[in-house]
Amino acid sequence: MRFYTFFLSLIVAVAAMAAGSDHYTVIVSLDGFRWDYPEAFDTPFLEQYFVKHGVKAVMMPSFPSKTFPNHYTLATGLYPDHHGILANKFKIRSTGKIYSLSKSETRSDPQYYGGDPIWLTARRQGVITATVYWVGSDVPIKGGYANYWKNYQTKPLLTFDERVNEVVRLLSLPEAERPHLVMAYFEEPDHAGHNNGPVTMATRRSVEHLDSLLSGLWHRIQSLPHGTQVNLIVTGDHGMTWLSRYRLIRPSYYLKDEWVERIDGDYPALITARKPKYIDDIVRALQDVPHLRAWKRGELPSYLHYGTHENTADVVVLPDVGWTFGEKAPTIQGSHGFDHTCSDMLVAFRAVGPDFKQGYVREQYFRNVCVYPLLAHLLGVEPSPNDGSLAEVQDLLR
Repeated sequence: MRFYTFFLSLIVAVAAMAAGSDHYTVIVSLDGFRWDYPEAFDTPFLEQYFVKHGVKAVMMPSFPSKTFPNHYTLATGLYPDHHGILANKFKIRSTGKIYSLSKSETRSDPQYYGGDPIWLTARRQGVITATVYWVGSDVPIKGGYANYWKNYQTKPLLTFDERVNEVVRLLSLPEAERPHLVMAYFEEPDHAGHNNGPVTMATRRSVEHLDSLLSGLWHRIQSLPHGTQVNLIVTGDHGMTWLSRYRLIRPSYYLKDEWVERIDGDYPALITARKPKYIDDIVRALQDVPHLRAWKRGELPSYLHYGTHENTADVVVLPDVGWTFGEKAPTIQGSHGFDHTCSDMLVAFRAVGPDFKQGYVREQYFRNVCVYPLLAHLLGVEPSPNDGSLAEVQDLLR
């Protein structure tokens, strides 16, 4: 019986090791990390190093290609339509409140965050987890947090250098306290892309600085006694495209004031009708307008995976890439949120470490809902129900 128990324990241990649970995974999100930035700029780490020693791929965000919906999709493996963070700003039907990333009352309310973020999935199964400003990680989802977490509402925020130091500190903790998952968020190059446009000197400087910063992080990780057991993933939430003040579609040219209660957001624009009877009027008025598409709630095309959640707006208006649906011309040079399948919205994905292939360049993009089951596999935990597929990214693994 003792031999049988020992043999069974050995099988379980070997299976856990095969699943990667003895390894560590660090995932870094660079906000607005468009798929071609590493190729367009001088990024010896994100381009040459990963091409030689790891995995290079392109990832498709979920619709809408916005920051909060996609970071929470990366964490849960659910489309925004299924986890509930439908946009950076949207109306909550049951209360009339407005969820907004800049409004702490709703942003920090766990009732709006559906699904099971990986830091909770893994923690419940005995894996120590840590987050550094990841979207949703400072919200008590299901009453819990990662073992280690940072509050994005507490200012000043850690600088980028300090965030790198924090990741290294977490991985340097004693083994019994050390997280096997670390998720870190950086606001750039999103700000540079918005303010200056995607392919500019300012965005180049931002991306090249991040390349240097992450190279330093990786080399510090490799110098740890367990450095060879660490996987590093670098990706983002969405891409970036050029805007123009001349590509403007004014709602007032087509819609009557009596029809519209409010319009939230821009790409897409989310329209709340004053009365249900005006919904069809709004859609009809917009259906033949060049450079945009408009749909009633529940009637969006299936490839968007959007429009069935109870908080979906009455009408969803999606301008063509680079066009703006609003009364004022954009004052920024770049933005995102457009059709997630267009090339400017796609995201770079890089991975290196003991569980990933070396020198592997994937030709076809994959969906970002697959990151959650990938992380669960690397951590050796059972994933919660999700919209992703490990099989879709299995080729990235050894």
